[in-house]
Amino acid sequence: MKKMISIGLIGFGTVGTGVVKLLQENGDLIAGRLGAEIRLQRIADIDIRKSRGIPVDDALLTTDAADILNDPGIDIVVELMGGYEPARTFILAAMTQGKHVVTANKALLATHGDELFRSAMRHGVNIGFEASVGGTVPVIKTLKESLIANRIQSISAIVNGTSNFILSKMTDEGGSFETVLKEAQALGFAESDPAYDVEGIDAAHKLAILLSLSYGKKVHLGDLYREGITRIGEQDIAFARELGYRIKLLAIAIRRDREIEARLHPTMIPFDHLLANVNGNFNAFHIIGDAADSVFLYGQGSGMMPTASAVVSDIVDIARDVRKGIAGRVPPRVLDEEAIEEIRLMPFDQIRTNYYFRFSAVDRPGVLSRISGILGANDISIATVIQKGRMQGRAVPIVMTTYKARERDVRRALEDIDRLDIVMGKTVLIRIEDDKL
Repeated sequence: MKKMISIGLIGFGTVGTGVVKLLQENGDLIAGRLGAEIRLQRIADIDIRKSRGIPVDDALLTTDAADILNDPGIDIVVELMGGYEPARTFILAAMTQGKHVVTANKALLATHGDELFRSAMRHGVNIGFEASVGGTVPVIKTLKESLIANRIQSISAIVNGTSNFILSKMTDEGGSFETVLKEAQALGFAESDPAYDVEGIDAAHKLAILLSLSYGKKVHLGDLYREGITRIGEQDIAFARELGYRIKLLAIAIRRDREIEARLHPTMIPFDHLLANVNGNFNAFHIIGDAADSVFLYGQGSGMMPTASAVVSDIVDIARDVRKGIAGRVPPRVLDEEAIEEIRLMPFDQIRTNYYFRFSAVDRPGVLSRISGILGANDISIATVIQKGRMQGRAVPIVMTTYKARERDVRRALEDIDRLDIVMGKTVLIRIEDDKL
């Protein structure tokens, strides 16, 4: 068996620095558990002069990724540069050279995963991507291995730490979305351009990966319904609390006979729901299997060292196979790639769930009956009504929650309601997941 496994790192940013730091500080521990040394042979990055705060031999550094891809002595290529290109090209080139790959690149996997996974199988190499979803939370391994005997009935997950931090802060300490976003940016939890997180793009990439693993099929990212948190206001947070709910940005997947219901949006969930008390920048996954029943995973979803921990976990898993001279023992997506089919997603306008509406309506007699009449005409039953304050002739908030209704009916009803002369502005809609309604 090989006593040394050599790796090449492409991308020496935050996570790359964490990987190097972890290998330096826990190298002996890892070697003892693996039975072989993991040797960092080369590091490629555009900027090799910037200090990362850790000691690195200058001889290891290069600005040319080809120095890694073409080195026959490197067993595993770790891609941590992010983005679509040249990351995709580098990964495919590494596989062509017979090198195994580890990546944390969820955007690339969600968009080009089919190509990468098939390439790995064709060239007889492994691809590890635990860090692409959930940071340090081992959800990939759980779906691919621990729950292999289960039909996954549903997944509800908090997969974006930035959005969760913002919603948690708004709920527990108050403040507008804009104010809390600025605080998150100051603390480093949100980027200067936060759209990738707060518009749900990052979370949608992760949901696409989870769907592919859970149902052994491929999914087209553009087919997923996605809605971010930018429209969540202080009023909605307060009304949610009064109704017994907290608002979370949830990735949801549910098996519906031969179709999969998949969606990502802000969701009201009861205080006693497992996910309701996952706060800050933590991630969590509530998975229900037909045999395992309820499985809950929780942990840091981002950050230098938590993500580095997941990357090194993949490195060690692959190193074990390298030592035995094997590859492909666990297929990238549970099933053999030749058996992969497309997921048939339920049309979003056909989903049925509960809803929260906040109308801004003129305070005068007959308003509630006009609104409820339109809802009733569209097969939408009202569960609760809250009207705060009286301001005769002026707009006041009216909140309603519903029993289960169909998305298409809800959309049609709100279009009619928003055209009423008694309704000021666009109605706020937030979906509710509550089995008791």
